[in-house]
Amino acid sequence: MIRAVVFDVGETLIDETRIWSRWADRLGVPRLTLLGVIGGMAALDRPHREAFELLRPGFDFAAELAAWRRDDPAGLRENFNADDLYPDVRPGLERLRQAGYQLIVAGNQPPQAYDALTAMDLPVDSIHTSDGWGVSKPDLAFFDKVAAVAGVAPAEILYVGDRLDNDVLPARAAAMRTALIRRGPWGYLHSLRPEAAHADLVVDSILDLPV
Repeated sequence: MIRAVVFDVGETLIDETRIWSRWADRLGVPRLTLLGVIGGMAALDRPHREAFELLRPGFDFAAELAAWRRDDPAGLRENFNADDLYPDVRPGLERLRQAGYQLIVAGNQPPQAYDALTAMDLPVDSIHTSDGWGVSKPDLAFFDKVAAVAGVAPAEILYVGDRLDNDVLPARAAAMRTALIRRGPWGYLHSLRPEAAHADLVVDSILDLPV
């Protein structure tokens, strides 16, 4: 029996389109080009940051990010806010909450993401990030943290995410139930792979999760 539902962040709760579009503008490349190359990285199982190196050889991510912060200190830059939530997130979470599930957000995110998520006043019981925990997916220690904050057995947790490598497969290895959500480049591409059969559910929306 599922008692807790845990959600990844990027392309699970947050639509990253505006983030990548701002990055394209910053890099001076057409938005479609960057979005297409990001999709290529997903298809090739390559880290998304390699897209920057492909488009700008010798790209220094940390230096560029620091320069962007100096140039646009009040802007969102690489960050997100409530306007980036997928439209099904609030009604989907409310539906699950009313059904009695404990709801947790836990994903690979930088330091500033915690404050951004808490400012959204989502109907969840707790919010956690890899930066706060000092461990990132797909490390099984991340999922040990998930189970600890949920306070229930791993088999009573449903982990929802858009990737097989970071979400479904390691959560399953940690004895959790899993749902692969088909959105974002990884979600759609990974749903076509044979390993998607390891997910307990493949859904197109949080509203598709059973209650």
